[in-house]
Amino acid sequence: MSYQRLIIRVTHNSLSFSTLVGGQVEYERYPLKNSISIAANMREALQTVNMLQRQYERVVVLVDSPMMMIPTEMFNEDEVEMLYRYTFTGQNQMAVFHSVVPELNVVAVFSLSKDLRTVLTDRFEQSLRMEPATSAIWLHMYQKSFTGPRQKLYGYFHDRSLEVFAFAQGRFKFYNSYAVSSNPNDALFYLLSVWKQLGMAPSEDEMHLSGDIPGREQLTDEARRFVKRVFITNPSGEFNRAPVTQIEGMPYDLMVYYLKR
Repeated sequence: MSYQRLIIRVTHNSLSFSTLVGGQVEYERYPLKNSISIAANMREALQTVNMLQRQYERVVVLVDSPMMMIPTEMFNEDEVEMLYRYTFTGQNQMAVFHSVVPELNVVAVFSLSKDLRTVLTDRFEQSLRMEPATSAIWLHMYQKSFTGPRQKLYGYFHDRSLEVFAFAQGRFKFYNSYAVSSNPNDALFYLLSVWKQLGMAPSEDEMHLSGDIPGREQLTDEARRFVKRVFITNPSGEFNRAPVTQIEGMPYDLMVYYLKR
């Protein structure tokens, strides 16, 4: 029996697998061994994880890595790898990929371990597709940005990082990502710095936060000292308690991927 689609989500500190079975999402987070590489972990998972023993028509690898955004009209495939390696140093052992996001008129450029790419291509061959892990979030928030007249700044927390972005005229107005710790003060500094940089109005415009927010209550309380309209996304409420929002440990971007893609 061939299943339609397997989703592999890869970050610097996590590895998970998911698929649809009988209309329900089956999700498994793989416990990484820190003493071996992500590629070696993947090799072991291919031998031990039941979900990976099945045959799939398509395999999508959602990759979380340093991200470079290039406007579609400025994209040159012949130059993209050189530009990426110049922008992000220490990427010699990484394979560079790009994904066109036509809704935002941008090409997202990212990277994956060459060893991991080899493991995946050896197993899944031609059915393999690479995408940014959070692209579903970008598109979902872009659609939400049309709600109401106010400007909106988005902060998505995941995998010990914070992506901050805003939209204007059918594309990213701003995009950047930051490493964040369990201390919410660093995240608040990044959010407010971007807010100020974009000239957003403290009493009128909106800040929308989602994902695995460190110190959620403290961060929200502090943010509201400077920004009147701060909103926290509750996936269960947002999607009317859809079953996928009840899966323990599933990141918000993967929920959105299944619900909106």
